Amino acid sequence: MTTSKKKRLSMLDSISAARAGSPAPTASAATSMMSSNRALRSARDAVDAHRVWELDPADVIDDRPADRLDPEDVIDLRDAIEANGQTVPILVRRHPSESEKYLLVYGRRRLEAIKQSDKVTKIRALVASMDDHSAVQAQISENMARRDLSFIEKALFAQELVSSGFGNQTQVAEVLTVPKSAISMALSVVDAVGADLVRVIGAAHGIGRPRWEALAKNLRSSAVDADKLLTVAEDVHVAATIRLTETGQADDPSEVSTKAFEAVEAYVAAGLKPKAAKTPASKAPQRGLKIGGKRAGSVKRTNAGIALTLNNGPFADWVENEAQDLVEELHARWLQRRED
Repeated sequence: MTTSKKKRLSMLDSISAARAGSPAPTASAATSMMSSNRALRSARDAVDAHRVWELDPADVIDDRPADRLDPEDVIDLRDAIEANGQTVPILVRRHPSESEKYLLVYGRRRLEAIKQSDKVTKIRALVASMDDHSAVQAQISENMARRDLSFIEKALFAQELVSSGFGNQTQVAEVLTVPKSAISMALSVVDAVGADLVRVIGAAHGIGRPRWEALAKNLRSSAVDADKLLTVAEDVHVAATIRLTETGQADDPSEVSTKAFEAVEAYVAAGLKPKAAKTPASKAPQRGLKIGGKRAGSVKRTNAGIALTLNNGPFADWVENEAQDLVEELHARWLQRRED
């Protein structure tokens, strides 16, 4: 925080403290004091809104829902900021309980890049006055302006919005300007694949919605070990790190996460039980049944068992009603024959 800013805040805090220490005010005095406090807050907000502050990056807290999985380009951004300066400020808001702290609204990569820098010690920021809900809406607006988020990043972001209490599926769909069915499908995919596995795989920009849905469907049908899948995805990233160490050349992070997805996809597919081949239908002939010398039905062996058919009539009605007792009686007779 700059010295000039501290002086302004100190002056405002001193005025507020002096008022707080005064004797109990009358009703008219209390009204006057409330108006004065609102004026002070409005004055401070006005100063915040029209000035780009230079803040200590350590004073900016990022507790927003995650909307990006691969921060791989932070190093390149850090180098660019060190060479050319930070051209676009981040957006923050005041911490509700810690006067010297700020909450990030958007600009996560810029914040992380400067935190990693040994040369840049301050981050340029706009300070906005907004509540939690407005801050998330501002993040969503900034999110929607970006075209480089993959399907699974958007799906995970939607899931975090719902789980954080921002709103239900319909409300999240409205602010993301997508159909509710798209949110339902996205949540279904994240639920089936698992947020932990999604994060290990990464953004996987080369993988669209159909393949993520197919993976989710296969996972629901398989009994594959979840920890094993995490290892399969991690192994791809470890191999990329080893290649970087040995050759000094980094693989494209987007390609690495795509390969991690494909490795998981192949492992799950290999674990699916093959569909049993259909057994050819039995060619056993149908045998007619007679009662009193007249045809009354038929019996036939099928793949499922024995099929007994009786011609419609009073006898068929009686057999239908007595079927359980008749089967038990026949079974008892069969057991008696085995013993004999």
